[in-house]
Amino acid sequence: MSSIKRLSTQSSGFQATLRALLAFDASQDESIERAVADILRDVQQRGDQAVLDYTQRFDRVDAASVADLEIPRSALQAALNGLDAAQRAALETAAQRVRRYHERQQAETWTYTEPDGTVLGQKITPLDRVGLYVPGGKAAYPSSVLMNAIPAKVAGVPEVVMVTPTPDGLRNPIVLAAAALGGVDRAWSIGGAQAVGALAYGTDTIGPVDKIVGPGNAYVAAAKRRVFGTVGIDMIAGPSEILIIADGSTPADWVAMDLFSQAEHDELAQAILLCPDADYLDQVQAAIDRLLPTMPRADIIHVSLGNRGALIHVQDMDEACAIANDIAPEHLEISALDPQHWADRIRHAGAIFLGRYSSEALGDYCAGPNHVLPTSRTARFSSPLGVYDFQKRSSLIQISEQGAQTLGPIAATLAYGEGLQAHAASAEYRLNTTESS
Repeated sequence: MSSIKRLSTQSSGFQATLRALLAFDASQDESIERAVADILRDVQQRGDQAVLDYTQRFDRVDAASVADLEIPRSALQAALNGLDAAQRAALETAAQRVRRYHERQQAETWTYTEPDGTVLGQKITPLDRVGLYVPGGKAAYPSSVLMNAIPAKVAGVPEVVMVTPTPDGLRNPIVLAAAALGGVDRAWSIGGAQAVGALAYGTDTIGPVDKIVGPGNAYVAAAKRRVFGTVGIDMIAGPSEILIIADGSTPADWVAMDLFSQAEHDELAQAILLCPDADYLDQVQAAIDRLLPTMPRADIIHVSLGNRGALIHVQDMDEACAIANDIAPEHLEISALDPQHWADRIRHAGAIFLGRYSSEALGDYCAGPNHVLPTSRTARFSSPLGVYDFQKRSSLIQISEQGAQTLGPIAATLAYGEGLQAHAASAEYRLNTTESS
């Protein structure tokens, strides 16, 4: 039987209880931080040789050179060709849907001209080179390969470089197949903090990238955090989260399984249900107790639900939406008869799933929108990964002669006020009254 908490917003101390439930200890493990700092420093100093040494030490892969660790594009295509028909069709369909969705995110360069002939605007350009980290070994996340590589290619990134550990030389074929579909240009059999370091700083063999994206373990996350500033990163993601707002109209078994879908990620994942119908919460509790023993990852789900899960009785759907905005979840399901009505009240969520048929699992794999989402309440100020993360904007400023006469005195006045005489003079030199013959 699950030990998931049962809460009510009408109970005294509810807010404190909710805060404690949401709290996630993101404090950094000092031993991990020290190890990662040492690895990154070593890669920065010794380059290829450090990468080789750590690959042998952690992944038990011997190679004469880093060049020997490159996975040729022919191997990516061979992996795709080697998939069974059903698996290949599913992967190809997911890739097509992800690409079609992200093509709508493309931004274009724009300008406008003022009456005096001054032209202002914004130029959009893709990043030159992006690094994609993909977990290896027993973990296989082909969907993450698609979600990271495809937006980068849609954005126009010329070179997407994938790194993935291959413990004992074991390459994951479905990950390689996804790389072929996603448009990965080069791939390397390296992982861990050493792979992040190689991408950030570059070695004799592996050129530096402009941005590193993709999930990883605590060492990878710590390395990404440390190299940020030298390169860009997507985000430092916390545990997976799902928040469901239900009006009681969806079969209880469906909602219970949706809670499981995030709880099975790991023991720190969070699954919460908000509903104004107490009888429905009883039904979901019964469904959890009945279905949990049938789950292959029942032990993980049990711990996750027991430590960080909750079934919360709210006064009404309006209160549920207010709580959802406070939580700002990674995934928000609105499992209600009129989901759009309630979605209009939502301001903060990574992804919003509308209606009983919109399970979060579909978003993870093949709906189309990106599944790389802000966690730990960061949806209050950040967004899903998208094409815009692989592009940058440059301002365009072309001041006409007439515009210089109008703007020059304004700039000079403000510059003198800041005590920056050279700024003022630079603007004044372009005034017709001071123009030299």
